Amino acid sequence: MTSDILQLRGVSKRYRAGGKAIEAVRDVSLTVGARETVGLVGESGCGKSTLARLIARLDFLDSGQVILCGEDISQKKGQALRRAYANLKMIFQDPRSSFDPRLTLGASILETLKAAGVPRSKRRAQAEKLLGEVGLSASFFAAKPHGVSGGECQRAAIARAIAAQPKLLICDEATSALDVSVQAQIMELLSKLRQKHDMSFLFISHDLALVSGFCDRTYVMQDGILVENGATRQVLNHPQHDYTKVLIKSMV
Repeated sequence: MTSDILQLRGVSKRYRAGGKAIEAVRDVSLTVGARETVGLVGESGCGKSTLARLIARLDFLDSGQVILCGEDISQKKGQALRRAYANLKMIFQDPRSSFDPRLTLGASILETLKAAGVPRSKRRAQAEKLLGEVGLSASFFAAKPHGVSGGECQRAAIARAIAAQPKLLICDEATSALDVSVQAQIMELLSKLRQKHDMSFLFISHDLALVSGFCDRTYVMQDGILVENGATRQVLNHPQHDYTKVLIKSMV
């Protein structure tokens, strides 16, 4: 039995634009092990976020397999899909757009707890506990997404994500919209949560410095293809592919 939380096998996605077929993701295979943090880096437009959307089933792949916790979920639908995806949650670049603007932050967390089967009588206390775990006071329960700062909203998004106790957290440029000081605080928070909850991470970023300090292994993507992968220190300090070398040089 595999210990991998996530396996991608030959995942591909094509779009049509201007009458032409564009291969956004081409034959991508990768793994994320139990309690492992894996980075995915590359320039803007290389296909990183498209791949994240395919994994999270926010878009449909054209071919390949997505295997989550040993189960092929590529073709699952309805309740079976929802059950499988209890093990995976996603944190987005713009946290505000991931919340329903009509709901308070607390109400959004309550919805996740309800879906996770937490008894109604315990949800409010659990939601406030989760807010505290990400560094927010209970007063944020009644706040709306547009009534808090970007960093505070991202903390609330993280609280909502971990409410279901997922085994895999996908962070899609989760800190890129934040200023440097807030970015450092969010990374520190993610590191603490990783240790406390034994979660696996797929950390998607264009910031190699963040990846270097956070990820165990790293994949490099160019034009929808994975061109290099390995231990993060090896990939970033001794790159083998020309694209990786150029990418690192451009960040220095």
